[in-house]
Amino acid sequence: MANASGLFSTPSVPNFTLRVRPFSSIHRFQGFAAKVFCSGTIEGAQNYASPTQSRIPRLVSQGCKLVGCGSAVPALQISNEELSKIVDTNDEWISVRTGIRKRHVLSGGDSLITLAADAAKKALEMAKVDPDDIDLILMCTSTPEDLFGSAPQIQKQLGCTRNPLSYDITAACSGFVLGLLSAACHIRGGGFRNVLVIGADALSRYVDWTDRGTCILFGDAAGAVVVQACNSEEDGLFSFDVHSDGNGIRHLNAGIKENESNNALDSNGSVRSFPPKQSSYSCIQMNGKEVFRFAVRCVPQTIESALEKAGLPASSIDWLLLHQANQRIIDAVATRLEIPSERVISNLANYGNTSAASIPLALDEAVRSGKVKAGQTIAAAGFGAGLTWGSAIVRWG
Repeated sequence: MANASGLFSTPSVPNFTLRVRPFSSIHRFQGFAAKVFCSGTIEGAQNYASPTQSRIPRLVSQGCKLVGCGSAVPALQISNEELSKIVDTNDEWISVRTGIRKRHVLSGGDSLITLAADAAKKALEMAKVDPDDIDLILMCTSTPEDLFGSAPQIQKQLGCTRNPLSYDITAACSGFVLGLLSAACHIRGGGFRNVLVIGADALSRYVDWTDRGTCILFGDAAGAVVVQACNSEEDGLFSFDVHSDGNGIRHLNAGIKENESNNALDSNGSVRSFPPKQSSYSCIQMNGKEVFRFAVRCVPQTIESALEKAGLPASSIDWLLLHQANQRIIDAVATRLEIPSERVISNLANYGNTSAASIPLALDEAVRSGKVKAGQTIAAAGFGAGLTWGSAIVRWG
């Protein structure tokens, strides 16, 4: 296996036969991508750079495709009616504003790691990939069960005896899209064959259940896909477009709590501030109106940029699959892109906003129900805290 750290190395590096060329878009010949990239621009939300202006080199390499998916949700289900018993709200108020009617929440001895492992097992079963054939596990989550990451514990639960590299990706609701991008880069430039990408979050643990503006939105879930190396003719990950804007943190965050200081003064008047106090994270703080404006502005733009990079028209999209945050956002983006509602995947009503899990969860349901079929093209986009946002144009199967 080639060294993954050499992803953007020059052709003279040993053990690589890849050719690195800076080019501005993907060209498609005879139905497949002849040039594939593993990069994206990172600019401001207001005026980010054109996708054709990216200075990051693209790689010419083998293809990769999606070959399996799976999902899992906690047993405990909370309806809008049940929420109205603990906070001043009702089913109509929630459903009209968000499209959400219920959500699943971790409870008792439930574990996010177990939930993620269950989703991963289903994806591996569909892909007919043995756990010992996994080369890499990417756990996309902002709510790990260990400060240092949860991916290695998923590796353990899956019974991977070859000790494949496993690590977490923290990018909130954009996490799964970035996981797909990372998987593509590891396969195209690092020699990996089978990469397991998991999106899993338990934001219910960081919700203020007395704040009706946020507690109505979130649920817990896990979803997973297997990304597998293939020849260029079968390539199914056509393009990506990803961005960040740190200025947007004021609109959506869950920062470290600042504990009240009771530090005593030394005799010389200086504050004794060592050792540091233990810290914890605050509940989710969100300016819903600003997040809505950000999403309906930036999500259509990133999908259009990804389509341009893939050399595909919007009419080639069989399915639009967005992060399931709010039905109004989903509808607004579909309208902007002129995609009819019958080609939009949405399961928001049953699960709420499950952060990094929302895209693979919705994909898994659509595939298993027969809605999404092999060979169909999907435009997927994630957006959320950071602020981060990004899109991927992919083919299923």
